[in-house]
Amino acid sequence: MSQVNTLVITGYGTNSHQETAHAARLAGADRADVVHFSDIVAAKVRLSEYQFLVFPGGFLDGDDLGAAQAAAQRWLHLSDAEGQPLLDSLNRFVDAGGLVLGICNGFQLLVKLGVLPALDGKRFERQVSLSHNDSARYEDRWVQLKPNPDSPCIFTKGLAVHGVLPMPVRHGEGKLVARDAATLQRLQDENLIALQYTHPETGEATQEHPWNPNGSPLAIAGLTDPTGHILGLMPHPEAFHHATNHPGWTRGEVAVPGTALFANAVRYLRENPVNHS
Repeated sequence: MSQVNTLVITGYGTNSHQETAHAARLAGADRADVVHFSDIVAAKVRLSEYQFLVFPGGFLDGDDLGAAQAAAQRWLHLSDAEGQPLLDSLNRFVDAGGLVLGICNGFQLLVKLGVLPALDGKRFERQVSLSHNDSARYEDRWVQLKPNPDSPCIFTKGLAVHGVLPMPVRHGEGKLVARDAATLQRLQDENLIALQYTHPETGEATQEHPWNPNGSPLAIAGLTDPTGHILGLMPHPEAFHHATNHPGWTRGEVAVPGTALFANAVRYLRENPVNHS
């Protein structure tokens, strides 16, 4: 079985890196290293040493320009100490078959980089973004998510049989906006909507607040790319890694933890080696 080494990037305000690395370890990853972005730039650490790349949640410097906007500019325009553009390294990582997960601010980074949704294979072209919640306030609450069984997403594969997945959200800019109506329609038609916010009484996708905490159209909580190798989502799967994290655990409520997304990724990478050569 193939080695699964996970790289969790931190720095400049990221605050969920340790929980994220812990979730990867619980899911069976052989390694889960927390690495500062500056070490990537200094070429002390290379993406090619890993198979699973995670951009965790947390506020970043420059978020006043738009969540993850400054971080996206770093990836778009910086090169490492050896003169290799960071964007080229990221592109090669994905082309080699590596998996990428962006959580909350990490999701905001992926859409602003254009890594998601990459319609027509156009990676690094911004096609959607994430904007301020309709409530005009920061939302910190638990939500229920409906996985799309027809999505190519590796992370959510097979999870629809469990019904809804509970996870917490904590964000101020989680409403997905597409550049035009046709783009939004394609996300639905091509099953790139991997996760949707649902109403607790019906289990169906909802626009109703607070079950949809940001007003995202089509109740979009998470997006994948056409390959299924990349997932971005606003809720925090790493914050539900044990039964006692769930607010209803004292009442005996049982649910699939967020680590199921990580476990799917690790299982896939064991069976499908990444070729960095």
